[in-house]
Amino acid sequence: MINTNKNVFYALLFLAMAGWGASWVNAKVLSSYINEYELIFLRNIFTIITLAPLIYLAKKSFYINVKSLFLAFCVAMVMIVYMKCYFLGTKEGTASLGGSLVTSLIPINTFIIMAVFFGKKILRKDVFALSLGAIGVLTMLNIWTFESKEIFSSHNLYFLAASILWPILTILSSKITKTSPLVFTLYMYIITTVIVSIFFLDVSSIDYSSFDDIFWINIFSLSVIATTFSTSI
Repeated sequence: MINTNKNVFYALLFLAMAGWGASWVNAKVLSSYINEYELIFLRNIFTIITLAPLIYLAKKSFYINVKSLFLAFCVAMVMIVYMKCYFLGTKEGTASLGGSLVTSLIPINTFIIMAVFFGKKILRKDVFALSLGAIGVLTMLNIWTFESKEIFSSHNLYFLAASILWPILTILSSKITKTSPLVFTLYMYIITTVIVSIFFLDVSSIDYSSFDDIFWINIFSLSVIATTFSTSI
């Protein structure tokens, strides 16, 4: 029974990563319809609508303590900046580059941040693994053939910023106490939506009439599959 459960979980993890990978393509397609703040708003609305029933079915309490709520607010602020970099990077660059570069840099940057700011001890095997990862990232970029102005192009800088912001978001989220990660995520998306709606977006100005089937398929994939499903798994 345990082996069966593990196999199911591994299969779901594979699907979750596939959904996460597809999200970069979704964002590239959606960038021709809406701006970054409209993307954040619509993605979050569909995520909240689908995540809340999942929490209820999982019989999780919607209670969140003050510390976790404050962390949700901090994470929401980081998420807005991350999503802006994520959106503009895919809009100006390529979805494949963003998906491979950012996801490869995230564990490297997470480890570096933990070592510098939280005193995590760096072992030889860690240095070897990080160096191997860095070489892999540089190889994916085919950096050996680029001039400096191409390396530091705007979309690469957006992807680099995203790869730094996500570890910060992850580390902040790891500090929550006595709150389900799913519930914390729900509040984070609610807070993000409220902030964007108040300070960055006139919701009434969104032109829904310009959205076709391709738009709705991609927003569904980005919010429900890549966010609700992948995050839950």
